[in-house]
Order: sequence, then structure tokens, then C-alpha cells
Amino acid sequence: MKLAHLADLHLGFRQYHRQTPAGINQREADTAMAFRQAVDGIIAARPDVVIVAGDLFHSVRPTNAAIVFAFQQFQRLHAALPDAPVVLIAGNHDTPRSAETGNILRLFEEVGVHVASNEARRFVFPELELSVLAVPHEALAQAERPLLRPDGSARYEVLVAHGEVDGVFPSDRSTVEYGGAVVQPDEFGLGEWSYVAFGHYHVRTELGPRAWYAGALEYVSSNPWGELRDEAEKGVEGKAWLLIDLDSGRATPQPIIPARRVLDLPRLDGTALAAEELQAAIVARVAAVDGGITDRVIRLVVTGVPRHVARQLDHAVIRGWKAEALHFHLDLRPPSPTRSTGVGAPGRRQTLPELVESYLGQRALPAGVDREAFVREGVDLVASAERELAED
Repeated sequence: MKLAHLADLHLGFRQYHRQTPAGINQREADTAMAFRQAVDGIIAARPDVVIVAGDLFHSVRPTNAAIVFAFQQFQRLHAALPDAPVVLIAGNHDTPRSAETGNILRLFEEVGVHVASNEARRFVFPELELSVLAVPHEALAQAERPLLRPDGSARYEVLVAHGEVDGVFPSDRSTVEYGGAVVQPDEFGLGEWSYVAFGHYHVRTELGPRAWYAGALEYVSSNPWGELRDEAEKGVEGKAWLLIDLDSGRATPQPIIPARRVLDLPRLDGTALAAEELQAAIVARVAAVDGGITDRVIRLVVTGVPRHVARQLDHAVIRGWKAEALHFHLDLRPPSPTRSTGVGAPGRRQTLPELVESYLGQRALPAGVDREAFVREGVDLVASAERELAED
């Protein structure tokens, strides 16, 4: 018995300003191509069941083009694998904030997809001896959650859910999606299921025996550089969907060939470098990119760069790199402020990020808002704006 597990497609995702000749945002087109490639691979592998673990779309109001594309791909699956059920749950990006707002995912029931959009549903497929408990984001976000346990009704019992398994996500929260419902590992009976298919974390991660985050099919978060770092730390090579053998529990990644490479170049230390020396070092780093930077998504972090040095760089050359790449981000970071302490020591003016951190740390917040995440997001935005001003 084979199962295909994919998640976090984020169709309709848009980033940067480049468009295709057809007028579609290039990253939106890249994301669609990744899903089409996954469908091609699933049809070739011919699994017995297909699981989509949430965040089919990037927003609750996807574009018409994204809806039509998803409809076409599910039609392809149904036509090629008529006996393989497809189970789809809503992730946090698919879930409207208002209960009165309809969920677009119900549309796909018209092509035979089994959809759990707001409540947990148990789908039973007697001909496959299979039971699937489908738990969307909204069901996990409620105060009273459904019981995440197999009921013993089938030979193969599968749980599919969209949320944040506590203790799995990295400590650097900038690399993960906000808004996920937190689930404790003991809540879903790890080891009791034939397989547990989770969505929400974009980096492929094994949760335990027969339990995985499949990861996203493309770099569709606001911090692709963090995703790259997390993948390197976990020894994960790129994006994929998972082909699961429900009898042995073996999970085999099925790689997705990316439309373009996302690269975080090795950092440079600009401390004590004059503008000419720093410019030469940056040029050398860019020239060393294997295959060049054309149409790629690239970041280069340079630390220890005073504002007056940043202004003296050859920004015409930098603009040329930005035009050549799909996205080129030269992240110039100023030196860390010198802190002095002691009796009678002169006071130091706080930096703007420090002022923002102090203000947001004391501001009244609505119930349920994570203050630590709120403060960090504000500080990161201000620091990013300062770096962009320095670069310009």
C-alpha cells in the first residue's frame, strides 16, 4: 500500500516584481510549476492514496488563475488514478478568519477530492482497508480539539493534520510560518498510526516512526534564507514530496527540480575595509557563483559596514546584479554598537531598533497575540529598512 504525501503548495504565492511574458508573477509561476511536477511524479508512481496536508493556496482569496490551475491538476490526478482517493485539508493560509466566509477548498469536491475544510472528518475507504482522519487547521485551533487517535476500524489508519508540533520547529522563529496551532507529540499518539502526515513546516522533517512533515514544494516563506539554513542543519537536500510504504513505514523523498536556485552566499566581514576593498570583495563573491546569478534568488550578507562606506560602493554595479538576477539582496549590516558601562560613563543613544523593541515590549496587545513574536517582527522590519536605506 503506497501513499503520496505533499503539503504547503501555496499556489498563488507572489514575491519580487518580475513577471512572465503572460503577465504572471514569476514566483507564482515557479510555485505552480512545482505542483505540476509533483502531480507528474505522483501519476508515474501510482500510489493508492494521495494526501495534501494543508495550505494548498497562499491566501483564503486566491486568484482565479491559481484556482483554475489547482482544479486542472486535481482533474489530471483523478483521470490518471481514478481508484486513488485524494484527501485535502485546509491549512492556516486556507482558513478564513470569519466563520461566515466560505472556504474555496470545497470546490474541489466536484472532481472527487475528499475535503476537510473546518472540522475533522474521518474518511473510510473499505476497498483499500484504509481510514484517514483529516484534521484541518481550524479544528486544531479550537479550545476543544478532536481526539487524534486511530479508532481501529481499518487495517491502515492515517492521520493528516496541519499544525506546529511542539519541540520540532527551530528556535529562530523567523524561519517558520506564524499562525499554526501548537500540537503536543503525545496528543496524536505517535507510533499508533500506520502513518502521520503533517503540514505547516516548510522543511522536510521526520517527527518519529511513520510520521513526517513533507515540507513545501518551493521556497514560499518570507524567509527563504532561513529555510536554506534549516535544511542544511537537518541534512535535507532541496524540496520534495514523500512516497510512503504503509506496510514497512519507509518514506522515500521524491525530489522536485526547482525552477531556479535560491542561494545564500557565504558571508563577508566588511570590518575595517575601505569602500574600494569592500567593493572588490563583493564583486569576487558574486563572480564565484557557480553558473552565474542570472534569474536566481540570491542574498549576500556583509557585516561591519559603516553607513559612509556603504554609500561609497558602486551602486550602478549592484543595480546591474539586481536586474540580472530574479532577486539580488545585498544585505549590508552596520557594525554592532559599542556598549560601555561603569560609574560616570556617558550615556549612549539607543538605536532605532532598540527604541522599537522597548516600545513594542510595553504596548498593550490583543488577547492571544504572542508578544515575543510581535516584538521580534517589528524589530526585524525596522532593521531591514535601515539596511535598505544604507544600501541605497
